[in-house]
Amino acid sequence: MKSFYQYLGMLWKKPQNNPLYKGNMIEWRRQPAIVRVERPTRLDKARALGYKAKRGFTVVKIRLKRGGHKRSRPNKGRKSKNLTVRRDLKLNYRQIAEQRVAKKYPSLEVLNSYWLAKDGQNYYYEVILVDPNMPDIKKDKDVGWISKPNNRKRPFRGLTSAGKKSRDLRAGARARRKRK
Repeated sequence: MKSFYQYLGMLWKKPQNNPLYKGNMIEWRRQPAIVRVERPTRLDKARALGYKAKRGFTVVKIRLKRGGHKRSRPNKGRKSKNLTVRRDLKLNYRQIAEQRVAKKYPSLEVLNSYWLAKDGQNYYYEVILVDPNMPDIKKDKDVGWISKPNNRKRPFRGLTSAGKKSRDLRAGARARRKRK
């Protein structure tokens, strides 16, 4: 027997089949790039990443433009060895989303984020934010650690899940490297 959250997760495996998905995308394109939402769109994912429906938790939806991860090639005024572009951007889209939201809400801390949707031009993410100064958060045994001063500005230091993924610090990545 499956739980409610498992059924919600199955809906998001193929979101194109969900009739609400297309209508939501049209509405999201018209909204500003960063929007505070009342409750998470993907409740199953948000709960798995630490979200709780209590004071101190905030969910923000962000829209990012797709593409442009490679630096543009300068067309003149350089030595020939400085004209080549070999590096891609080091950050992934999810990490960029977390950093932009953290800049917009400086008094809140980023707990985690998750993919929401993508269309021809944009990626959509939801970022879970926590107010570290709330007494409810400080008392909470699961997320109380975020109130400590050494956990400030996590997305800029690559300490969120997306940051650790881009720095190849996840346990699975280490196991794969050992096998090679």
